[in-house]
Amino acid sequence: MRATMVRPKHATFDKQKIAAENRRARFDYHIDDTLEAGIQLQGTEVKSLRAGEGTIAESYAELRDGQVWLVNSNIPEFSHGNRFNHEPRRPRKLLLHEREIERLTGAVERKGMTLVPLSIYFNSRGKAKVELALAKGKQAHDKRQSIKERDWKRDKARLMREKG
Repeated sequence: MRATMVRPKHATFDKQKIAAENRRARFDYHIDDTLEAGIQLQGTEVKSLRAGEGTIAESYAELRDGQVWLVNSNIPEFSHGNRFNHEPRRPRKLLLHEREIERLTGAVERKGMTLVPLSIYFNSRGKAKVELALAKGKQAHDKRQSIKERDWKRDKARLMREKG
């Protein structure tokens, strides 16, 4: 009888080096669920990301033909690339299991949610990954509430430091 080994799932993702981050996403959206996806990149794109270039501020993910694509992300051309350099704003395929894609499809179609990339990073094995969030857009009054909460936390921390 052969014992099967199951790799344990981590509560947080193994982020060794963050290459690009969407800092505004948590302000503009209610984050419901996050998952890790691989990303299909060309060689010069990986080199640009390792150099710390790339933005995903106005990017999103969409479902097309049973696949997930990262749209509108900008990875600038590699400075030492030759004529085979990549196109900076091309759609990039995200690598997910079929079951995960079906779950995302159901949430997007039925609940009206959006797929928002939170960050692109390299894990401990050196693979580029995307932290993808299933999110719902915030209204203006929700954003004001977020600002109030953030300011209160900052004031509370300042008061605690002063009072000791």
